[in-house]
Amino acid sequence: MPGNVLSGDQLAWALVAEKEPTFICKQADVKYDVTARKFTMQCFGQEILVDVSGFTIVSHIPLGERLLHGLGYFFDLAALWYLGKARDIPPAGRMISPASLSGGEIFQRGTHVLPLDKIAAKYGRDFEGFYRKGMELGGQPLELGDASIRLYPFPRVPLTVILWGPDEEFPARADMFFDATCEQHLPTDVIWSIAMTSVLIML
Repeated sequence: MPGNVLSGDQLAWALVAEKEPTFICKQADVKYDVTARKFTMQCFGQEILVDVSGFTIVSHIPLGERLLHGLGYFFDLAALWYLGKARDIPPAGRMISPASLSGGEIFQRGTHVLPLDKIAAKYGRDFEGFYRKGMELGGQPLELGDASIRLYPFPRVPLTVILWGPDEEFPARADMFFDATCEQHLPTDVIWSIAMTSVLIML
């Protein structure tokens, strides 16, 4: 680990480096290539490669590279936190809103408010496009609202986007929910980063 004082990035790398790869694979539901010394994980249906010894996170898929480095909300850092903190527990099957998380008020302040209105504006009259984009990201269609998709930013952290089309009284609306176990895998600020990335990757 470079340097003597751990920055946020270094701390995240250290969380992964201090654990046995086999333990991380079981906890986070990822794979490890012993020869290449790299973890392989599926994020939004894209293959992400994490090289702990080389301090690199890459994807050989254009959409995966955009996810890691093209959206500006530190998804690469979130991936490290997930590898270091994820637990081998099944999803609760109960959805909760991000604002209800411990410290969830971050989702309701200024630039931290999720731009779900942009998803509503883009797909409110285009459910087919909504599903097409969600499936491109490895999502699973659901039967909630007028249209809905379950995405997997990380293997054990599913989130659901529910879309409501406009009617005579109300404009189109989009809502986001996480599985109730999300806080057992990640801190709230990292969950916010995942949520913001999820909105942006859908646009």
